[in-house]
Amino acid sequence: MVGDFRALNTYTVPYRYPIPKIQISLTQISQAVYITTMDSLKGFHQNVVTPRARKYLRIIVHCGVYEYLRMPFGIKNEPSHFQRMMNEVFPEELSEGWLIIYIDDIIVCSKTWEEHMYRLSRVLTKIQSVNMKISLKKCHFGFKELKALGHVVSGLSLGIDKNKVAAVLLKPMPQNKKEIQSFLGFSGYYRKHIKDFASIARPLYKLCDKDTVFEMTVDRVKAFESLREALTTAPLLLMPNFKLPFKLYIDESRDGLGAALHQVQIINDKPIEGPICFISRQIKPIEARYGASQMECLCLVRALEELN
Repeated sequence: MVGDFRALNTYTVPYRYPIPKIQISLTQISQAVYITTMDSLKGFHQNVVTPRARKYLRIIVHCGVYEYLRMPFGIKNEPSHFQRMMNEVFPEELSEGWLIIYIDDIIVCSKTWEEHMYRLSRVLTKIQSVNMKISLKKCHFGFKELKALGHVVSGLSLGIDKNKVAAVLLKPMPQNKKEIQSFLGFSGYYRKHIKDFASIARPLYKLCDKDTVFEMTVDRVKAFESLREALTTAPLLLMPNFKLPFKLYIDESRDGLGAALHQVQIINDKPIEGPICFISRQIKPIEARYGASQMECLCLVRALEELN
């Protein structure tokens, strides 16, 4: 049973607590050999609603009026509250850098099996101490490569979960702005895997402007198809090795700023150069007046800001 809390959310004061950026969090897996993922069982439902707040969480059904005693899904501030709660359970583990918490997802990474067992024991002990429940069917223990947060991750590489992409490819051409925004939201989640994402998606973002009439013109259809193809052909990204030098390539145009962070790593006893991430954004109107040298500097500054 799911309640509709949209009206309540409009009157809810936002709770500002930082939720980690997924791409940054996943770099913590770099050079790990063993990875474990766990998922909190119906995470939000494990939070008890205070008595004074229950009256705001009433739902009406055919047999009467009920109040939630546990936090339901769909509440505006619940992800931020849950993130804070999880961070407070594992402060030492998070500060040591081998534990990743993204709302109700838990990732443990280690370089040796003995180290992994020790770290996993610490995490499970704390989970038990706060009476947290985890979903066993969503747990994967001690893998060298697995799916996490919409990606296929290992200590050496980061790829897009093709099962996620396949579902989007089956959908027809968007018929309205809402569907375009949904597609851009999905593809934007993987923008660091797509070279020149901002330039490719520019016609679709312009279509979402408030005063723009919805019409799938030739350039918009081309942008849509190009993004779909980019999602299916996106390269594996190397996990950064911070003991090795990096290479930064920049590419500016009137459609957008682009950059690619590369690194040469030894894989299977061979030096291989590959991308770690792609960076892009659209050109602002005032920036379109810049000369070539100014545009190159802007592109470089933008890339360094994003990587900082």
